Amino acid sequence: MLLVTGWIERSEGLGMAKFLALYIGSATDAEKVASPISPDKQSEGMAAWGAWMGKNADNIKDAGGPLGRTLRVSSSGVEAGRNSLTGYIIVEADTHEAAARLFESHPHFTIFPGEAVEVVECLEIPGAE
Repeated sequence: MLLVTGWIERSEGLGMAKFLALYIGSATDAEKVASPISPDKQSEGMAAWGAWMGKNADNIKDAGGPLGRTLRVSSSGVEAGRNSLTGYIIVEADTHEAAARLFESHPHFTIFPGEAVEVVECLEIPGAE
C-alpha cells in the first residue's frame, strides 16, 4: 500500500507529482571559450529565463541552479567525472507529460546554446511514510 501512496494522492487530486528537470548541454570548456555568449545575448537569455520562471512560478518547488564539475564515487574511490548536466530545477505537475510541456520553448535551448531539458519523475521511497 505504501508503494502507491504518491499515486493515490495525485489520482484523488490531493497533490501533484514532483519532477527533477535537468538542463543538458555538451559544449566543452574549450568550445565555450571559442564561442562565448555576447553580453546582449546573455541579457536577452536571462530576461527570457526570468519570464519563464514567473510564468511557471506555481509549478516551481526548487528553483535549482547551475551545476559545476563532477566527481564520480564508486567502489574504486573518487575520481573526476564528466557528464552533460548544466543545471537543474524541481517542478510539480499533475502528469509527467504536463511537467515536460512546461519546458517547451525554454530559453535554455531557444536562446542559450543548451541542447535539451530532461524531465524525470521523483518517486516515493518504497516503505517510507
